[in-house]
Amino acid sequence: MEPDPFDPFRADRRATGVAEIHVAGERLAAVLRFADVKAAAHDWATFSSDAPFRVPIPQEQDVRAVRQLPIESDPPQHRTYRRVVREPFGRAAADRLAGPLAEVVDDLLDDVLAEGRVEVVRGFALPLQSRALALLLGRPLGDAEEWIGWGTHVFRDPDGAEGGALDAYLDRVLDDAVADPGPDLFGSLATAELDGRRLTREEMTGFANLVFAGGRDTVINLVTNALAHLAAHPDVLARLRTEPGLIRSATEEYLRYYSPLTHIGRVAVEPTAVHGCPVAQGGRIALGFAAANRDEEVFDRADECLVDRWPNRHLAFGHGPHTCLGAPLTRGVMAALLGRLTARVGHVTILEAEPMYEELGGRRRQLGYGRLLVEVGP
Repeated sequence: MEPDPFDPFRADRRATGVAEIHVAGERLAAVLRFADVKAAAHDWATFSSDAPFRVPIPQEQDVRAVRQLPIESDPPQHRTYRRVVREPFGRAAADRLAGPLAEVVDDLLDDVLAEGRVEVVRGFALPLQSRALALLLGRPLGDAEEWIGWGTHVFRDPDGAEGGALDAYLDRVLDDAVADPGPDLFGSLATAELDGRRLTREEMTGFANLVFAGGRDTVINLVTNALAHLAAHPDVLARLRTEPGLIRSATEEYLRYYSPLTHIGRVAVEPTAVHGCPVAQGGRIALGFAAANRDEEVFDRADECLVDRWPNRHLAFGHGPHTCLGAPLTRGVMAALLGRLTARVGHVTILEAEPMYEELGGRRRQLGYGRLLVEVGP
């Protein structure tokens, strides 16, 4: 069987269910099987998220100064924090954006079809993610143009704005929100109450920081990988056009198959072990969402991308109390993308492709593409 660049842990998952990975000089035990990942995600007494800067992999002490909320906290505090942003990030809010999201996709497709080609990563996926986020946050679409200049990752894009662009933006909009709260997310943070008090400025910044950092490169990679798949499989594009009811299952399958978030970190509260792999107190494990989403014990024909797969119990958005708040928006973006693309585009052909990998010390996993140039026809 050909090696799968999106699933470099197949042998480890089948053999032991755990692998030692190396990221930025740190060694972590990666949990790889579906059931084990779910169990660890619920066991915050053993594997804690109450660890500022250490939930993302690699760690982020050097790129931000605030704890991201609510993700870097444990229950019961996590539940309290999560309620602060439950409404603006809920499914009802995302459902109201279905029409505006379709308009955003149509505007982008107008330009793509007029040109006949597009570099997908920065010319399509990045503006789509940024404009979709502006809609969700209640910000003017003009703000999205500023965010686009930050690049595909607000902390680690060498071609993006200089470090501190996000901090400067958040300082500005939070100052405005505190002085005159508007009907956007920042106004909500400025007026929210937590246990009978207003949020501190650090807490407001922690929420806002995660909003911009947490779902940026992941959504961009998901959109790019989906378009690459449709280019490589024109029969799938044609099928989605004639069977639009499959758009929902196709969205879930792209999430499972490409798993935009490879893994996330948890910190051991006390010395423990994972399938015989020791973890010191204060050491980290990786919850391997991408590996778990290829577990053959759970998914039939797990190494195939089947757009009609249903049901689909994937872990692309994590599991348990920390399930991703951005899941409804991401699903909405993909529904709008696949719906308008199949209605307006007859073919997508890859002209140039530069895969982008995550280096894991002896293994590497493809996240998406650094560059994907495609030809597009009506």
